[in-house]
Amino acid sequence: MTDLRRKVRDAIRPVDSPPDDSADQPFRGFSHADIVSFCLLALLIISIVAVLYVGRAFFLPTATALIVGTMLSPAAKLFERYGIPRSVSAVLIVAATCAGLAFMVALISAPVMDWTSQLPELQSSLKEKFHIFDRPIALWHQVQGMFGGTPSDAGFPLPKIEWVQPTLEFLSPTFTELLLFLAVLVLFIASWPDLRRALVLTFGDHDSRLRTLRILNAIESSLGSYLLTVTMINMGLGVATGLICAVTGMPNPAGLGALAATLNFIPIIGPIVTFVVLAAVGVVTASTLGGGLVAAAGFAVVAFIEGHFITPTIIGRRLALNALAVIIALAFWTWLWGPMGAFLSSPILIVGLVIKEHLMPVKDIQLPGD
Repeated sequence: MTDLRRKVRDAIRPVDSPPDDSADQPFRGFSHADIVSFCLLALLIISIVAVLYVGRAFFLPTATALIVGTMLSPAAKLFERYGIPRSVSAVLIVAATCAGLAFMVALISAPVMDWTSQLPELQSSLKEKFHIFDRPIALWHQVQGMFGGTPSDAGFPLPKIEWVQPTLEFLSPTFTELLLFLAVLVLFIASWPDLRRALVLTFGDHDSRLRTLRILNAIESSLGSYLLTVTMINMGLGVATGLICAVTGMPNPAGLGALAATLNFIPIIGPIVTFVVLAAVGVVTASTLGGGLVAAAGFAVVAFIEGHFITPTIIGRRLALNALAVIIALAFWTWLWGPMGAFLSSPILIVGLVIKEHLMPVKDIQLPGD
């Protein structure tokens, strides 16, 4: 009877779970090899960024030519269908692109030269229109005097133009950089099929060749679609801006429309600069301060509709870029290569996303909470 009770008691006793070996072991963290690998990767990235910054006189025109050439390659392929040799089509495409850029620059530079010759009259006009700010400025001078400042009696401070010439020198590429860009652009468009074939044949196995060919085709298609779509959208924005300037009585609406279309190729920064320019020109030329801001307000509405509805709808989800990624890429490439880096930020981001999609495809996994 005692043995039976002992067996029943052992049967209903909770069985202890087997010891967990991992719980007894302390957390080891990163190994020495992991830390060394991370440091080497960080040094490699810093070295690449430093080389790109120091050698931007070479890398900037070369990278610009490669990206623009990839964008224009579908046009050369279209010319080949009509029997035009690739080399001839490359020269024609580059010449047409340069002619279009020269036309846009001529439209923009004409009003700038006109306004530069009228600076004394413009300054007197600005002083009269900003007369309404005399009382706030006087109050600000009183506040400065209370805190020990030295208020001046100059009234409203007018913007100085000493920065114009250094800015133009910074924005304008040197003759060597421009020559390198044109040479690489023409040669790249002319020899792109051979370069693509050589790059594909570099790999030995069939799967790697097929993956490389798909990546190159996707990059060419994405960049070509991006350039065509953005160009059409920017031309529409330029026409709308010109019409707004013409209706509101702004001077040289064609030049202001061309400026809006050109600057809109630079994400985020371009529309802001266009708004500031329209506001400044309107304040200078209009009879009242409020009337001078009408054109800038109209452009802000059109740019908001274009940026939030038209462009995402036309480009589609495949080329719709994350806003945070666009801002980070814009800030990085602008810091690295200046205004041309800002222009290249979105195409470089598109190339990176295309490569990521093919090398690291994202599987449709249902996450918790979705």
